[in-house]
Amino acid sequence: MRIITIDGLNAEVEVDGIRRKARLDLLPNAKVGDYVLIHAGMAIALVDEEEAQQTLSLFREYLK
Repeated sequence: MRIITIDGLNAEVEVDGIRRKARLDLLPNAKVGDYVLIHAGMAIALVDEEEAQQTLSLFREYLK
């Protein structure tokens, strides 16, 4: 998911128009625009934008 806003360690993240709240405790250096892997409401890893786009493309293809 892509980080839309950050307020302290709270973030709003989005993918394909779906927005969720997430915590950045494990990634305090994450910034708006970064792609992150979310698990149980926690951002657990930064993801390179190219890798994120490839993964999202695969998910979208699978869901057709």
